[in-house]
This record gives sequence, C-alpha cells and structure tokens, in this order.
Amino acid sequence: MRITIVGTGYVGLVAGTCFADTGNEVICVDIDKTKVDALNNGEVPIYEPGLKDMVARNRKEDRLFFTTDTKYAVEKAEVIFIAVGTPPDEDGSADLKHVLAVARDIGKYMNGFKVVVDKSTVPVGTAERVTAEIKKHTDHNFAVVSNPEFLKEGTAIDDFLRPDRIVIGTTNEEAAEIMKNLYRPFVRSGKPILIMDERSAELTKYAANSLLATKISFINEIANLCDALGADIEMVRKGIGTDSRIGPRFIYPGTGYGGSCFPKDVQALIRTAAENGIELNIIKSVEEVNQRQKLSLMGKINSYFKNDLQGKTFAMWGLAFKPKTDDMREAPAIAMIEHLTGKGVKIRAHDPEALQEATKIFGDHVDKDLFLFEKRYDALEGADALIIMTEWNAFREPDFHLIKETLNYPVIFDGRNLYDPARMKKLEIDYYSIGRSRLNGFAG
Repeated sequence: MRITIVGTGYVGLVAGTCFADTGNEVICVDIDKTKVDALNNGEVPIYEPGLKDMVARNRKEDRLFFTTDTKYAVEKAEVIFIAVGTPPDEDGSADLKHVLAVARDIGKYMNGFKVVVDKSTVPVGTAERVTAEIKKHTDHNFAVVSNPEFLKEGTAIDDFLRPDRIVIGTTNEEAAEIMKNLYRPFVRSGKPILIMDERSAELTKYAANSLLATKISFINEIANLCDALGADIEMVRKGIGTDSRIGPRFIYPGTGYGGSCFPKDVQALIRTAAENGIELNIIKSVEEVNQRQKLSLMGKINSYFKNDLQGKTFAMWGLAFKPKTDDMREAPAIAMIEHLTGKGVKIRAHDPEALQEATKIFGDHVDKDLFLFEKRYDALEGADALIIMTEWNAFREPDFHLIKETLNYPVIFDGRNLYDPARMKKLEIDYYSIGRSRLNGFAG
C-alpha cells in the first residue's frame, strides 16, 4: 500500500517506519528541511531503541522516503496519516492549527479518493473539522478516520508491531476495510481491531491515558500516606497489584508522571469536559496531585538539611521523564531543578540520553547553576547529596561505596525507589525514598 505520513515527530516517524517494515511504500513529509535532510543522511532526531536501525534498513530497501514536498506526497498516497503536533494552549485545550493546516494541503493536492487518518492525539470532533477543511479545497471523495496511537516511549517499536488493540474510528465501510488490511500484519496473534465511530475513537485515547495517569497519581497519594503512617508502599503496592481487577502496572510510586501524553491529554480532557458543561473532579485531582508530586522529595531534603539549602550542590541522576527516551517534556526533573536553583542550589546532572534536551530547555542556566555530565560518577564530585529522578537501568546497581566516599554527605534522595532501604542502612547511607519511611529508619 502507498502511505504518506505528514509529520516526522515521534509518532509519525515510528508509524511510518513500522508500516514500511511490513512492505508498504511510505513517504514521510515534513516542512522542516533540516530534519528531512538529516533523516535522508541516516540521522534520527529522537532516541528510541531500535528505531535508527529500522529506518536505515527500510531506506536501503527503498520502502521509506523523506521529503518536504507535500504535493508529491499527497498525490502518491492511498492513505495519508496526519501525525503533526497538537500542543496544549494556555487553557489546556489542544491546538489544532497544525492538523488543520495539513488538512488544507491535502484538500488542495488531492487527485483521487484518499483515506485521511488522524493519528495525532486530537479532541473529540476533530474528524468532523478535518473533513470540513478538506471539503473546502476539493471535489474528490475521501474518508477521514480517527486512529489514535498507544505508543510508550522506550518501547514504541514493539508497541506498534505488537499492539494490545487497534482502534479505528470511521463510519465509512470502504475506509474501514482499507484500514483493517493495513493493520492486519500487526494483529496476527489475535489482538482485536476495534471499529467504532470517529468521536468514540477520539475519546478512547484521552480516556485511556487519563485512567493510566489516575493510577499513577493514586499510588503516589498512597505512598505519601505510607510516609506519614510508617507503612511500606512496596508491600501495599504488591498487595493491591495482585488483584486482577487492578493489576501491577502503573502503580509504581515516584515523583509523578511527565512526557508528551499524560499531562497534555489529562489537561485536554478536562478542558473538553468544561466546554461541554461537565466537571471532571477526579481527573482534575489527578492533575493537581501530579503537580505536587513532582516536588515530593523537597520535604525530605529540607528536613535533612534543616531548611538550609543556600550554597548547597546536589547531584541529580536522571532528567528524562522516563528511561529509554531523551524526552524531557513535563519531566519531574525540570520542576526539581527550577525549584532547587531558585533556592540557591547548584545542580550537577547526568542522564544517558537527555543532556542535549536539557541544554535546550535550560539555556543560560547551563554551566551557571546547572552543570551537565556525560558520566554518572562525574556528577557526584563536590556534591552534598544525590537525587534520583529517572529509573534508568544503569542507576540500579551503582558503586555505593564510591557514592558514599564522593558525596559530602552520605545521603540519597530516591524519587524512583530503586534501592533496598535495608541494604542502604547496612551501607550507612542515609536513604530517603517515596512511601518507605518505616524501613528507611528516618522520619522524613
């Protein structure tokens, strides 16, 4: 099948590459010439395990192409995916200007029947708006489909190739059949292809992400209660996670969720509800809890240093919002760095992949009150404490003796509960985590 993907960001690049890998001819189009040139030179602008090799393989086999020529890409395609960004406006609603601009171009360049697919995460009713925009510019027949993605950064290739389900929102039978044929290679294990109306498909993405975000905020509130009561969140988590109605996934406590999906989708769902006169009190609380949780270690840090942080230097391991990605959008580390540097603290930070993103985000702060290091132990030099913000595998079994010898104080503030408190106690390392105060042996 001949496929065009408009947008070579995270979703578009992964989707286009995976479609090419099943034998389709895929053109990825982007208005950013620098990015397109880099992709044509074998450079992949995002970090995602396995993606670079897959891009190279499909380019070599002449199944995957990159261009800035939207007209050519639209004319060549049978199916056109819109995978451009939908950043949140100031009020939390999704900004559709890029989606509608692509719809306008599709209408202008359409040369026959096309299936136009909303792959970007978009509010309910977007398929209708895209349809109306395309109709302004063409007399050709077409169908607009909502096909939300459910990719997790760090496992996106596997998520696309082996999905839990495929959601296809369309009332057009021809489009539904084309989409089923396109996705059939990915569901050979028997996972379902769910056909529904466009609005239900659009809402499904927001509902799914908001429910997952709810699980995270819920377990973080219980972890904070464990701190107050002297209970162990790891025991509580196992106790509730073995209930088949709940399950063990997304109930790991920490410093909150971040990334491009959960924060944006929760805020957009709240805004959509408000526009329709509905108050989503639970979802609003999820967002509020998450914002507070990003600074959940601060109480422990202030207690340990007796509220005297001016002039301190802290090492920080982890900047990305989760491991196996360089994405720092809404990362808890950002909130911690901004808060601590505002208190006169200097930060020496390390992350295996996100240092370049951190440089973009913090700009003039880099090498003034934020120092970035390629190697994890270099970040410890001259630091008063170690703060862990991301659960990279490389952080799980470090040289604790070296950590203790290098830090000015033998203390770790662990926002991801990586270590065994009993082991830390034996090593005589002061260890503060989330919701494990009884085992920590500290009141903080």
